[in-house]
Amino acid sequence: MSDTSEPLTTPQLLARVVADTPEDPAVIDGDTELSWAQLAERVDVFARAVAAHGVTPGDRVAVWAPNCWEWVVALLGLHAAGAVLVPINTRYRGQEAADLLERSGAKLLFTVGTFLGTDYLELLGDALPATTETVVVLRSDSEVPPAGPGAPLDLERFLRRGGEVGAEEIERRIAALGPDSPADILFTSGTTGAPKGAVCTHGQVTRAYAAWASVVGLTHEDRYLVVSPFFHAFGYKAGIVAAMTVGAPIYPEPVFDVNKVMDRVAAEQISMLPGPPALYQSILNHPDLDTTALASLRLAVTGAASVPVELIEAMGDTLGFETVITGYGLTEACGIATMCRDGDDPVTIATTSGRAIPGVEVVTVDERGNRTAAGEPGEVLVRGYNVMTGYLDDPDATAEAIDPDGWLHTGDIGVLNAEGYLAITDRLKDMFIVGGFNAYPAEIERQLLVHPDVAQAAVVGVPDERLGEVGYAFVVLTAGADPDGEAIMAWCRERLANFKVPRFLEAVDELPFNAGGKVMKFRLRAQAIERLGAGS
Repeated sequence: MSDTSEPLTTPQLLARVVADTPEDPAVIDGDTELSWAQLAERVDVFARAVAAHGVTPGDRVAVWAPNCWEWVVALLGLHAAGAVLVPINTRYRGQEAADLLERSGAKLLFTVGTFLGTDYLELLGDALPATTETVVVLRSDSEVPPAGPGAPLDLERFLRRGGEVGAEEIERRIAALGPDSPADILFTSGTTGAPKGAVCTHGQVTRAYAAWASVVGLTHEDRYLVVSPFFHAFGYKAGIVAAMTVGAPIYPEPVFDVNKVMDRVAAEQISMLPGPPALYQSILNHPDLDTTALASLRLAVTGAASVPVELIEAMGDTLGFETVITGYGLTEACGIATMCRDGDDPVTIATTSGRAIPGVEVVTVDERGNRTAAGEPGEVLVRGYNVMTGYLDDPDATAEAIDPDGWLHTGDIGVLNAEGYLAITDRLKDMFIVGGFNAYPAEIERQLLVHPDVAQAAVVGVPDERLGEVGYAFVVLTAGADPDGEAIMAWCRERLANFKVPRFLEAVDELPFNAGGKVMKFRLRAQAIERLGAGS
C-alpha cells in the first residue's frame, strides 16, 4: 500500500485503496460482499443522495445502528458529501438518542427498523427533534412504514434522489475537504455525567489510525472481524479507518455473542480480532472451545486498567495469537494515545498500556500540576495532533479539559516508568480513601484476577462509618468455581495491604459494561450501597 504518514481525509483514503486494490474484498456482511471498487460506487451514490436531501458541507448527520455493511457506506458517503458524522450509541433509548440529535443539530438520521429484536423507530417515537428533517432506515427485519409527510424512508427510496446531484458536485466537496475539516462528533460515554461531544478532524483520524495499524502490524492480507461497535472510536476508527489504511477486508459483527464470534472466526478465517479483555476471557472459558478452529487468529488489541498477565499468556499459548497489543486512549484524544509494541513481554503488555504513539506526548502530574517522577502516580496528560479540537458548543468544558499549553487533562491516574510506558491505575473519581490511605480499585482488581477462580473483577468504594470508605468487590467466577467469597478475600489478605483488601465480595453472573468495554462502576456502586443498606 502507499505511504500512510501524511494526513488525509477519509475520501482520499478510500480513493487510494481503490486505486491500489480495486477488486479485493472490502466489506463482507452475510450475503453482501463488496470489493473496494464496489464500495466506492455505493459511497458515491449515497453521497449524492445525502446532498440531494439538503445536506451541505459541515452539516451534522447521525447514524444510530448496529455494525453492518450499510454503516460503512453511510460513514464514507457522509464524509464524501462533506458532512460531519454523529454516531449514536445503540444502547440508548429514544429520548437519549433524540437529545444527541438536538444537541448536534443533526439534519438527517440513519437508523434501522426492527433489527436483532429492537425496534429503533418505536424507541424514537415522537421524540425526533424538528432539526432532524429526514429519517432513513438502512435495514429492517420488518416492513418500513409507507412513505408520506414526515415518514421514514427506506434506503432504496432515499438513494433514488442521488440522480439529482452530479458526480462533479461530490468531487468538488471532496476536494474542498482538508486534514483540518471536522470529521466526527463522538459523544463521551456519559458514565459520569451528561455526554459531551468531542470534535475530531479528518487528519487526526487518518493519521492516528495509520499509526495504530502500523504498530499493530495490520496488513492487507488480514481479515478483520469488527466486534467493537461502529459508534465507538474502537469500532469506527480502529475498525473501519484502520482497515482502510491497508486495504484489509472488514467483517462487521452487530452484537457480541461468543458462539457467533467463534463460528465466524472459523468460517471466515479471521486473523484480526480486537476487543475488551472480557471478549477473550469468554472465548477461553467457553466449554466447547476448539483451538484448532481458531488457528487463523493472528492479531489482538485490547486494553483496560486491569488485564491479568495470565490472560495475555493464554491468548498466545491457547488461542494462538502471534501479537497481542494493549493500548490506552479516550474519545477526546481521537480514541488513542499509547500502545504497547510487538515484542513487548506479557508482563509489560498486561500491566501497562504501552508508550505514546508517534507525534504524541504523555506525562503525569501531581495535584499542583508538577510532573511526577518515574514510578510515581499522577493525572495523565496528553498533548499532540490527536487531541480533539474541543467539545461541541461548550467552550467552558473545553477550557477545563485542555489547558493553554495544549495538554488534555484526562482525569485518569497513571504511572510512567523510565521507558515511558504508562500504567493506568484508575480514574480520579474511582479512587477511594480507606482510613486516610488512597486505594486504587485497578490495583485491587489486578490482584483479584490472579486468583484462579476469578474471571472478571470490579471494585468500588462504599461508605464506612469508621474508615470513611472501604472496598466492595464484584467478581465473575470462572466456569465451575465455588463461590466462596471468604476464601478469595483471605487470599487477598495474604497479598495486599489490609486497607486495600475488599471488605465485601459479591459473585455476579456478569459485570455491567458500556459499549466501549468499560465497566459502569456507578451502577455497581449504587448496587453495593443498596445491598449494604438492606443489610445483605
